[in-house]
Parts: sequence; C-alpha cells; structure tokens
Amino acid sequence: MRTIKAEIITQEVARLCQEANFFLGKDVIDEFKAALEREESETGREILEQLIQNANIAGEEQVPMCQDTGFTVVFLELGQDLTVQGNLYSAIQEGVRLGYAEGYLRKSIVEHPFKRKNTGDNTPAIIHTEVVSGDRLKIIVAPKGGGSENMSQIKMLKPADGRQGVKDFVLQVVDEAGPNPCPPIVVGVGIGGTFEKAAYLAKKALLRDLNSAHHEREIAELEQELLFEINQLGIGPAGLGGTTTALGVNIEIFPCHIASLPVAVNLNCHAARHKEVIL
Repeated sequence: MRTIKAEIITQEVARLCQEANFFLGKDVIDEFKAALEREESETGREILEQLIQNANIAGEEQVPMCQDTGFTVVFLELGQDLTVQGNLYSAIQEGVRLGYAEGYLRKSIVEHPFKRKNTGDNTPAIIHTEVVSGDRLKIIVAPKGGGSENMSQIKMLKPADGRQGVKDFVLQVVDEAGPNPCPPIVVGVGIGGTFEKAAYLAKKALLRDLNSAHHEREIAELEQELLFEINQLGIGPAGLGGTTTALGVNIEIFPCHIASLPVAVNLNCHAARHKEVIL
C-alpha cells in the first residue's frame, strides 16, 4: 500500500488550476490552425487568427486565456492501493483556493443559488472520483466557463428515437446556442446510463483529445457526421458566420434501461481547458 501526503495533492491542484487557464492544449491550437485553412469566411479567418494569437499571449505571459476562469471541475482516478495521508477532498479544495489566489484568477462561484454571495476563492470545486486498480492518483483539472455551460442540455429520448433522434437533439442544442457558447466550440455528448450519468459522460467527453476518435466504429462515425453537420449550420467563429462552428464532437456511451435513451450535450467554448498529472 502506497501513501501520498495531502499537501502534495494541494500543491499539484494549485499548479493545474493555473496551467489550465494559461496554456491551451496543443490539440486545440492545432485545430485552430487547421480550421484557419478550411474556413470560408474572411471574418471567420480573422477571428481564428485572433484566437491563436490570444492563446500564444496567454501562454507566454502566463495570464488567463479568458476572463471567465471557470467553475473548477476535477476528475480523479484513485488507485485502490493508494492511501492519502489527510483528507483527499479537503486537499483538492485547498489547492483550488491556493491556485486561484496565487494565479490571480477570477473567482466565479457563489455560495447559494439564490443569495448569490461570492465565496471569494472559487471553491467549492466539483469533484468526480473513479476508483481504479493500482497505487496512483490521476488528477484532471478542467475549468468550465459559465457561458458555454449555460447552453448545455439534457433530454430523455424514447428508445424508438434511436440514432437519428440523438443527432437531431445534438444539432438542435448547438443551433439554439448560436453564438452564446463562444464558438468554435467542442461538443461533448453523453448517451445512455441515467439522467445524471449521461450528463457526467458529456462532461467527461470534453477531456478527450480532439484528434482522437471513439474506439467503437459506429460511435466514431456518428462523431464525424455530427461535426460535419454542425459546421453546416453557419454559426461560425464568434457566431459571426462561417464554416467552423465546432472544432470537435466527442461522444461517450453507457448501457441504459430498456425504457430509456438519455442524451446530454455539454458545450465547451474555444477555451477548451484541462490539465492533468499522475502522482
């Protein structure tokens, strides 16, 4: 049985909070550049050039790539042969406090949905934990902006709606969102499970590399079909028209009840931020 100190987790989470906000992933920047070559709208190309420049400035100067530094969403893969010396969740929350304070990141969380008083330190983080084999701890920090999160939807389809029903719903969500989630977007889709499981799958799908495809051929084909059709909607970069509304569509699936077909769509803005570490 391996032991890790809670203080180390706190330090790593603080670092990841800052790095996720400062350094956009290579997969996203590569997609910006590829989209720049394909984009048919002159305005769309100008916006993509600005997004690339913005990402470069953020990384070079180590400042946030977007003023909305997000609700801190943390995904954990906890090895069953690992013991944390201290409280794991408290260590993560302290890491968020430290990271947002030291990185001068905007604090965006209110302590009550109605009273709306800011917590002042961007806590509490949302934490999702999976217990896996081994003695390591994988931490993924994914700051999620409010604008794109607000455009996300979930629907309990009828099983008879099938594949086409899923496609229609995803396209409807993106079309209704229009410019609000700051396109070009990344579209995370969760299919199956229960109401809350589908939403979790959609959020987790956003963590996948944009160059990856689902391991199941039928789902990978659905990802490509949706990406093509979304980019035919004409929303374009910043919602000002063009052929680059989405950079990628990532789908995750799970078994579901014979009477259900849950589908969740979680949109992410062009600042598709997440960083990870394995301890």
